Amino acid sequence: MPRPAAPFLGFARLLRHHAFAIAPEQVTSFMQAATLLGPRSMNDIREAALATLAPSPDRRNEFEAHFRAHFYGDAKPPIEGEEEDETRVKDDRGAREEQNQIVREEKGGELSSALEQLSSRDFQREADGLGQFRRKLASALPPRRSFRTARTRSRGALDLRRSLREIVSADGDIASPLLRRRQAVSRKLLLLIDVSGSMKLHTADYLKLAHAAVQGADRAEVFTFGTRLTRVTSALRIRDREQALARAAALVDDWDGGTRMGPTLLAFLSVPRFCAFARGACVVILSDGLERGSHAELEIAMRRFSARAFRLSLASPLAGDPRFRPATSALGAILPMLDDLVDGSSLRSLTDFILSLAHPAPAASVVWKRIS
Repeated sequence: MPRPAAPFLGFARLLRHHAFAIAPEQVTSFMQAATLLGPRSMNDIREAALATLAPSPDRRNEFEAHFRAHFYGDAKPPIEGEEEDETRVKDDRGAREEQNQIVREEKGGELSSALEQLSSRDFQREADGLGQFRRKLASALPPRRSFRTARTRSRGALDLRRSLREIVSADGDIASPLLRRRQAVSRKLLLLIDVSGSMKLHTADYLKLAHAAVQGADRAEVFTFGTRLTRVTSALRIRDREQALARAAALVDDWDGGTRMGPTLLAFLSVPRFCAFARGACVVILSDGLERGSHAELEIAMRRFSARAFRLSLASPLAGDPRFRPATSALGAILPMLDDLVDGSSLRSLTDFILSLAHPAPAASVVWKRIS
């Protein structure tokens, strides 16, 4: 790429880093528009950027601030009306994101928090017996009837078109009717992993489980959430686990930070492409369910997940304690919407549960009512 084009590409990357929806075709159009205009002044570049990159009206001031910061070297001024608690969505569709190298120390992770803290994470290879789980997963997930059909010798519907062709080719004689029936395929598996500070001791194991799930299932999607929402599926498609987890660790910015469980789940449901992943899927949320403040948004999100998913499960490490009861207001509010509330404190319990998703079980509210 010519050196004069680097600032234009860098500006598009800057906007993407701040969650502007910029398609590759828009970047190409921006550089072509700047070439067509000369440009004779910085105002020509600004007008080309506005016309091709098309920021939404509510983010116009933020766009102008980024433009001046990038091309003029100004410090980014505070954006009026910008909410500090806005949940950001990060999708790993191949775009390279700058890795945040600032690592902050945290004294404890026992309590959930709404404060955002950005850090990185390093994973090491360990022997954990996930190979057997990976091999069994594809056949263990609940099946569903596909709209695609396949030929069959019995227990199917008449394949009229194929039967008529056979009759014509056999001069009006056909030995037996030809049948087709709908194929059975495995349901999607959606894993939503809490990476907040209160889950610090378990996130490494959860990411290893997620890598085995992506490698073993026909269709599996993995997202992390804390103060932000990040899709890490493509990183976990790398066959080598060490490389896959290193790539995922670089994508996630909110390791060991605060918890915004309700807002991040609602952010997931607000993106149509993400919401489609949950439709008819086995959704497993790996979290302790500790929500700071009001749980109204969490309750709304779980109700929407329950309406879309084939089976909605919450795997909490707190449930590994025999004394655990879903007594918090947040867990009490979402318990009627859950199909399962299970132990998520170990890889063994999680793999056994996921491999049993095809078997029916009593609703979570019924199970915990008996225990209580």
